[in-house]
Amino acid sequence: MKVTPFLMFEGRAEEAVTLYCGTIPDSSVLEMTRYGAGEDGPEGTVKLARASIGGVEVTLFNSPVHHAFTFTPSFSFFVDCSSEDELERIVGILSKDGGFLMPAGNYGFSRRFAWLNDRFGVSWQINLP
Repeated sequence: MKVTPFLMFEGRAEEAVTLYCGTIPDSSVLEMTRYGAGEDGPEGTVKLARASIGGVEVTLFNSPVHHAFTFTPSFSFFVDCSSEDELERIVGILSKDGGFLMPAGNYGFSRRFAWLNDRFGVSWQINLP
């Protein structure tokens, strides 16, 4: 048995996996499948991607069907950073065109912490223990 986080997008999975793998250390795309001729999604666009994001395998899917829901902060990626510079870099990149739930600051439970939704609506908790 294997449990894997599964993120469903509407046409932006490739943009998301590129952003995540370029931002979070020790991340890489493991596999990418594209829609072919006659399939439900636009030909040539990413259908399914598997990535290792900070060592966690994640599946990203481009749904060809519009759905009435999106991501929620009740599920988030929690990232422990090794330095304040790393935290600031990651927060700066992921918060662009997104929004903060808790801007970067000292909230008493860590030296520096931020909680944000990225431009796709995926929630991230970025922590400096």
